[in-house]
Amino acid sequence: MTKFISTRLQVIVAASALCILAGAPAVAPVQARAPAVAPFGGDIADFYRGRGGAPLWFAPNAGPAAQQLLQLLASAQADNLNPRRYDVRGLARAVDGARSGDPGALQRAEVMLSSAFVAYARDLRHDPGVGIVYVDQELKPAPPSARELLIAASRAPSLGDYVQQIGWMNPIYAKLRQALASRIYHSPAESRLLQLNLERARALPAGGGRYVIVNPPAARLYMYENGQVVDSMRVVAGRPDPIAQTPMMNAFIRYIALNPYWNSPPDITSRKLAPTILKEGRAYFTKRGYDVVDQFGANAHVLDPMAVDWRAVAAGRVKVNLRQRPGPANSMGKMKFMFPNAAGIWLHDTPEKEKIEDAARLESNGCVRLEDAARFERWLFNGRAPSPKGARPEQKVDLPQPVPIYITYLTAVPSGTSIVYFDDFYGKDRAQARRFAAL
Repeated sequence: MTKFISTRLQVIVAASALCILAGAPAVAPVQARAPAVAPFGGDIADFYRGRGGAPLWFAPNAGPAAQQLLQLLASAQADNLNPRRYDVRGLARAVDGARSGDPGALQRAEVMLSSAFVAYARDLRHDPGVGIVYVDQELKPAPPSARELLIAASRAPSLGDYVQQIGWMNPIYAKLRQALASRIYHSPAESRLLQLNLERARALPAGGGRYVIVNPPAARLYMYENGQVVDSMRVVAGRPDPIAQTPMMNAFIRYIALNPYWNSPPDITSRKLAPTILKEGRAYFTKRGYDVVDQFGANAHVLDPMAVDWRAVAAGRVKVNLRQRPGPANSMGKMKFMFPNAAGIWLHDTPEKEKIEDAARLESNGCVRLEDAARFERWLFNGRAPSPKGARPEQKVDLPQPVPIYITYLTAVPSGTSIVYFDDFYGKDRAQARRFAAL
């Protein structure tokens, strides 16, 4: 008997949806109190037309998806959104009315649920405005079309699970949001941290594919495939002082450079290297593999290091381009992973493996040192990692396909059913909280 009722329900809703798509006056239009849903009417109609009028929310296999969507919308304040925007009470009445089996009520509830779902899902996907550098604009979060959202929902193995797990967002966002909405925190301070980190998590990718997330507060890199972590490793990220912090950044890793040079940053040259050069003289360059060059890059020319006033360099009055040649002591190690950007940030190998063992791994000049660069290389190249051809420096090897990297800043991270909190080393929590308080 249950199967018969479900099948009959599907036929009734399908017929009703076809009526509205054909323009037939099956029911009077509903006065929506959420103007945000109005612009999507045509796209939603196209979606139902493409599936022959078959229902989504009242399909036999939809399970509790409609009720789960209502619960999400009712708690939209957790997303820093106003629940009234989605007319949750009106939706609840429409869903209750649909239980009568009346074709008009079923049709009305189906279309209202899809409209509210589209409006809500689009509202979640936007640039959080927290200082992320979008090297590649394709990786800047933007609202998907109504058709994209509804098709993705219709293809989910379980619509109920898809809605409950907020499948159109990154899993990190979904779990932080669940903790906030369910009040899984111990103090107002933790609640605030969840809110701040939830905003940053908006910029993380949704859906499947391969991508990388680097989180300096956790000093860790994560490799994702189809929304799941398949591997991770420790990293050393930028120091807390402003000039050395690793920035939040979305970009594509496009190639690796084998046998890389290391170009010393001006402050490192002045503070650390120049004083030693003053003590050791020309022997420093021979022993440690450094060159003074007229510029960094492929067109660099090597200059006489002893023609430089190193006392002036150490005092910060003169700047010089100091480059370290490839070799065992090179600060880049054997390879670096490039996502070309104006800030000069990349991932790289390191000969200083002991730094990886430190508990507080925020010691770099902004770039990210990897615990196991060779393992990361194998993953990027699908198990077929390239090797350098001879000793020639800066051997460029393109990836089979660019892989997105998201350098984020999460001080609250889901771990199983709980949340792990990290120190606000860069002060971004404090700065973001002050900015939000001023709005």
